[in-house]
Amino acid sequence: MTSRILHVSGDFPDPIEPFKTPVIQSFLELTSESFEHEVVSINRVGPGAFGLVRTLLTPDAHVTDQQAFDAGTALRYSAPGRGIFHQTMLERLGKHIADMIAASGKPVPLLVGHKLTIEGIAVAKASKITGIPYALTIQGNTDRRILKARPDLRRLFRKIHQNASAVCTFTPIAKDAIESALGKREDGIALIPCPTELDTIAAPRVTNGDVISVFHLKNHAVKNLDGLVNAASQLRGEERGRKISILGGGSDAEIAHCKQLIASAPQIQLEGPVERSSMQARMNEACVLVVPSRAESFGLVFVEALFAGLPIIYPKGTAIDGYFDGLPFAQGVDARSPHSIAKAIERAIKEESEMKGALAKWQKSGAASFFARSAIASSYKSVLESALRR
Repeated sequence: MTSRILHVSGDFPDPIEPFKTPVIQSFLELTSESFEHEVVSINRVGPGAFGLVRTLLTPDAHVTDQQAFDAGTALRYSAPGRGIFHQTMLERLGKHIADMIAASGKPVPLLVGHKLTIEGIAVAKASKITGIPYALTIQGNTDRRILKARPDLRRLFRKIHQNASAVCTFTPIAKDAIESALGKREDGIALIPCPTELDTIAAPRVTNGDVISVFHLKNHAVKNLDGLVNAASQLRGEERGRKISILGGGSDAEIAHCKQLIASAPQIQLEGPVERSSMQARMNEACVLVVPSRAESFGLVFVEALFAGLPIIYPKGTAIDGYFDGLPFAQGVDARSPHSIAKAIERAIKEESEMKGALAKWQKSGAASFFARSAIASSYKSVLESALRR
């Protein structure tokens, strides 16, 4: 008999907001044969000027919409933004979740919060009310940002972190940041990368192809398109003429805005969206992937590129930083420095053969299997089993 696990996530596609990132959904799908996963998918909405006083003065969670869907329950709750009454509103939500559990009449052996500093507050409160243990998934971008912004809640976050039955995170950077801020746990933090369906290996090919960057154009600011444009203007010699292709769609307004951003860099072109089924082949044709993001929780596109035989340029201090230290086909850059980005692009073009040769050896060494879905499923299953035993 499989154990029922109730997940609380603000990043799960649901009927209220269907276009959320599917990472948490992927983890649950990979382990669906081992556990009975159920999701409470949360969606915050601002109360507005007239609703703010009522929201703050009445003690309930102000759930304004709640509907069942195939993965569980989607709900919309009212709470002010910018972290106002952050703990209070999320603990109210936790009480609402505890009431949902009691009303269901079904046993729930484990709760999982899919961010320490948001969902973690809610599941810790629900755990306190129900006595059900909880586990946590730490998401580096959001959790690090809130930890930095809310030193007044540091003691609460430390308690939630230390009292969890198990904790996992996606990246070494997030693991180090949480342990530095909140202390090390006796059983540590499990390191589990995000899964991708594009995890078959394509051998690298020296193509003298274009430089590519992959993102939806609505995310151009966080993906640092302006930094890439500035870097392109600093390229020298033959490298200056190498085409830089932006792979990703967007609305008419987003396309028009990005065209304005790249106008000063004629080598940068908007290629448009690429079908998932064609992405690996498109990556395999290129010289290097560069996405110098200002912030990332993981950066799945980098792992997809390595499976596709494509060297990568990634931002230091975020994303996958820490996974590929010392490997020549993975260059970390300062996302704030166009010069750093430009130098990495120049090196990738000049040393394409050497980098792709090193990447081919990495693929054959078995190191890539750590990022394969089968290994990720096994690791996540082990974390949940550990939490259930405690």
